[in-house]
Amino acid sequence: MKDDPEKLLPWLRSELDWKEPVFAGALSGGNSNLTWRFESGSAACVVRTSPAATISPTAHRGIAREHAVLTAIEGHVRAPRVLGWGDEDSPLGRPFLVLECIDGVAITDALPDAYATDPGAPDALGIELLDQLAAIHTMPLEDATLAAMERPGNFLERQISRWLKVRSDASVRELPQLFSLGQWLLDNLPPSPAPALVHGDYHLDNTLVSRTKPEILAVIDWEMATVGDPYTDLGLVLMLWGAERRAEPPAFSHLQAISRAPGVIDRRALAARWSEKTGRALDHIDYYMAYAFWRLAAIVEGAYCLYAQGEVDTPYARDLEYNVPALLEEAQQAARGNW
Repeated sequence: MKDDPEKLLPWLRSELDWKEPVFAGALSGGNSNLTWRFESGSAACVVRTSPAATISPTAHRGIAREHAVLTAIEGHVRAPRVLGWGDEDSPLGRPFLVLECIDGVAITDALPDAYATDPGAPDALGIELLDQLAAIHTMPLEDATLAAMERPGNFLERQISRWLKVRSDASVRELPQLFSLGQWLLDNLPPSPAPALVHGDYHLDNTLVSRTKPEILAVIDWEMATVGDPYTDLGLVLMLWGAERRAEPPAFSHLQAISRAPGVIDRRALAARWSEKTGRALDHIDYYMAYAFWRLAAIVEGAYCLYAQGEVDTPYARDLEYNVPALLEEAQQAARGNW
């Protein structure tokens, strides 16, 4: 089954009142979903949808979840505005989400030219990153859509048990640290905090940053959002930040690589800023740092399994031979407070 973005052109004419819409191309990023740009004169929008070939209902639910969350947080969190929604009866035959087009850039390993040589830019972006995370975590949950996302029981315990089972059921190499650390995480669960809106995949390249100054314009890619433990978001964003990494080279060294320069604001200072903004203590931060490294290792090992079985062959998948053990080593160190 082939994706055909131009099927949406009549819909854009009728629903957005666009005169001459054109498909301007696919955008990178966004986990497993497709992200397309459309234009009509000076107007532009972004369409998010799952691939036509997917058979997983989870992918469709992710787009619906993103639509619900973005609608609920408008005016509270910097994020793209929702311009429209198409359901299963849409021209694509599956749900899609139409968003305003933010004129920003997703940063991985290089700053935009306008402030590439500004030594204070990484600090400014780090502070922005944690301030926007605090805005997410202080979002009121009175909205019925958000309230319905909360599930009873221990959020962390469910996550850890799930990924332990996944990795036990599907493995291609010995990773004893993954299972011993997973058990340690289960044995040392912190008290469940008051729930908050959780982005689920929060890091610098899931934001759009100004091209002219170190400022975050919007947080994007909300398909994994839920209501749960906000410290899991905090651990993830801090995990990838800074030069104080306990594996050399660090796993996924390109992500948030702008933070590796000498003298850049460190993780603990950023954690303290988030704590001040949210009013939440950092009593169990070592645990959450360990969990962040461990969970990412458990998830991406799935891609290494596909590589080892000959189903995929990409630089990303090949590099997981090193990156997953490196993440597990950093998880072990974080559990001891070395982060």
